[in-house]
Amino acid sequence: MAEAETTATAARPRLYSYWRSSCSHRARIALNLKGVDYEYRAVNLLKGEQSDPEFVKVNPMKFVPALVDSDGVIGDSYAIALASIYLEDKYPDPPLLPRDLKRKALNHQIANIVASGIQPLQNLTVLRFIEQKVGAGEVLPWTQQQIERGFTAIESLIKDSAGKYATGDEVGLADIFLAPQIYAGLTRTKIDMSNYPTLARLNAEYEAHPAFQAALPERQPDAPSSA
Repeated sequence: MAEAETTATAARPRLYSYWRSSCSHRARIALNLKGVDYEYRAVNLLKGEQSDPEFVKVNPMKFVPALVDSDGVIGDSYAIALASIYLEDKYPDPPLLPRDLKRKALNHQIANIVASGIQPLQNLTVLRFIEQKVGAGEVLPWTQQQIERGFTAIESLIKDSAGKYATGDEVGLADIFLAPQIYAGLTRTKIDMSNYPTLARLNAEYEAHPAFQAALPERQPDAPSSA
């Protein structure tokens, strides 16, 4: 990837993404909510394109998403979505975090449960390791356990305080992290959402929101037609 390829114009950032990646899914939602016109660059994780030397120049951790904006590269989905780090500063409207300190803290707490307590434990690298070391039959039970543990915690946190969305009547950072994880739980892991009525209700709102709809995995240019 030539130097020119690692620099995006200020008017059109470049998002390196994989259609099925929940981390990439988060970044797409955030960019859509902010109304950012971005260029989509597919990185096929199943084909190992994240290890291509040219992509490693963009993100040495070999993860998607990676956002190239102006002369900077942000190679982490939490950094991309997190208000004080990037998008909130550069594209302040609409805000991803409320002014109320308690609700702001709750947004961060929920995002962290997903980003640290669920997603890393059921990503492709971990599942391949379990399959190789323990057996293919253990992959689904492991994944379900990690998601259900996180969903139970989040349901408890918001069941008495959620508004239209997770922490109020406006979309927040928590929703950007929740929506892809719920989607993955439903489509890939067959999680029974009747155990999480608040999250199930929120998911119905996500499914009806244009920014969330446009970010769906099956709507990305690198998604297979069967998706």
